[in-house]
Amino acid sequence: MHVVATAGHVDHGKSTLVRALTGMEPDRWAEERRRGMTIDLGFAWTRLPSGETVAFVDVPGHERFVPNMLAGIGPVPAAMIVVAADEGWMPQSAEHLAALDALGVRHGLLVVTRADLADPAPATERALREIAATSLGAVAAVGVSPVTGAGLDELRAALDRLVAALPPADPEEAVRLWIDRSFTVRGAGTVVTGTLGAGRLRQGDELELTGAARPVRVRGLQSLGAPVDQVGGTSRVAVNLRGVTKAAAGRGRALLSPGRFLLTDLIDVRVNGDPVAGLPASLTLHTGSAAVPVRVRPLGADTARLRLGSPLPLRIGDRALLRDPGRHHVAGGVTVLDVAPPGLSRRGAAAARAAELATMDGRPDPAGELRRRGLVRRDELARMGVAAGTNPVTGEWLADPGHWAALRARLVDEVARHAREHPLEPGAPVDALRHRLGLPARALVEALAGAPLVVRGGRVSTGSTAPPGELVASVDRAFADLSARPFAAPEAYRLAELGLGGRQIGAAVHAGLVVRLAENVILRAGAPQVAVRVLAALPQPFTLSEARSALDTSRRVIVPLMELLDRTGSTRRLPDARRTVVGLRGPGVAP
Repeated sequence: MHVVATAGHVDHGKSTLVRALTGMEPDRWAEERRRGMTIDLGFAWTRLPSGETVAFVDVPGHERFVPNMLAGIGPVPAAMIVVAADEGWMPQSAEHLAALDALGVRHGLLVVTRADLADPAPATERALREIAATSLGAVAAVGVSPVTGAGLDELRAALDRLVAALPPADPEEAVRLWIDRSFTVRGAGTVVTGTLGAGRLRQGDELELTGAARPVRVRGLQSLGAPVDQVGGTSRVAVNLRGVTKAAAGRGRALLSPGRFLLTDLIDVRVNGDPVAGLPASLTLHTGSAAVPVRVRPLGADTARLRLGSPLPLRIGDRALLRDPGRHHVAGGVTVLDVAPPGLSRRGAAAARAAELATMDGRPDPAGELRRRGLVRRDELARMGVAAGTNPVTGEWLADPGHWAALRARLVDEVARHAREHPLEPGAPVDALRHRLGLPARALVEALAGAPLVVRGGRVSTGSTAPPGELVASVDRAFADLSARPFAAPEAYRLAELGLGGRQIGAAVHAGLVVRLAENVILRAGAPQVAVRVLAALPQPFTLSEARSALDTSRRVIVPLMELLDRTGSTRRLPDARRTVVGLRGPGVAP
């Protein structure tokens, strides 16, 4: 299927033409048929001589209903511009063409109607000249009379050539179905319609609905009035939704593949149209079937930042239209350059941003996005419409090579600085480094910390385990008078005299100089292992008093020492409070 929108001045015969081509009535409302004027969007379809099916989105031509017209042409890839031979080029012909140009529509066809009332040549010549100056360029032209049927066969052939030139839709692309109509069917619930430009919808699919807190499920599908199990772009489709009201799924909302789009209310754009500096501060942004108020902040000669009144699922490269509803004026088309732009709070930030935007063309650029952002998650980049062009540095994180190298150098400097300022600590904490480097995740610090850096116990160090000389000297002095008693611990006052407080003792433990049994109770490293060999020589089991005597130590030491040996499995405490060394076998050893 292919989808084509009509465009043209009011009362130039757009609906009459669609009716003659399809045999269907595009005007849905009784008021439209009574007044003979299209007010809202109409839909009809027909089979062309080639066998291809074309569906028409018939739009209103009156200037009061331009927002409805824009909702119809927004998602459509081609247009049939209708001009009456007896009236020629008119104001709404120009405004509709300006809208098509602003949205970047590149495929179209000129149809000059009422050829039975006037020579179509003058109207054709003027219209082709106007159209050639837009994104549509040179188009085919056909003169017809829906009343007499003259030219309809030629028009069908021209439509065949038009749809044959349309680029094929990507069935693997994410679904973004802009809703242009919603209604309720008794016994079925809410039904929405729209033009599916790409991707594939299936019955049972779970989708995101913009503005809704929870996902919605596809209960049923119809295309061209018939039920289908699945439908791919480009197609007109009706979707029966489960678990959503008609009010929550109105025009301007969109159905989205889960997790594939970024909802944004702040975008940087390039404006093609009126000078940016002269734009009103408030305009309306039209994209897809949505129309939202925006605040305009000019940045460069043709670039601006738009603050949207409500978030929309936009991607880099999307086309949209700015319109001044008060003046009934199309201010220009916009190309989305960034859907997650940086803040502009610092002095000179706006000018720097304008210079950066001047280098961007709206085409997804993986290397450029990485260079501008430094670090970004792969799924976030994909939601912006940019495919990742490099492998992650860790998890889902992508990094610009230059930025990553600079971060690596800063990390080395930060670790060295921390070692100078905190010589007793076994490295810089990962979380502290993450904050200093401005990184969003701990995993990035760990990924940066390659040789010669080492990550151990939540800290990053240079890998050197040599303790500071001053610490070694203080520990040696603490045990200088206890060399004959290896299981005696320095008194707390002696540790304080030597400057061995909690941080210093912790550093000595980490460096392997001492073993901490309790607060301010330390032994030389290796003393517990020696104690096990001494205790193994005792008759088993033994009491705490017997162990204290054998080790020639105090109760202040023996109690926490035995608890340590119990915890490490070197000894086992029996129900009568005696202990035995684990692993001994032989006469006199308790089972």
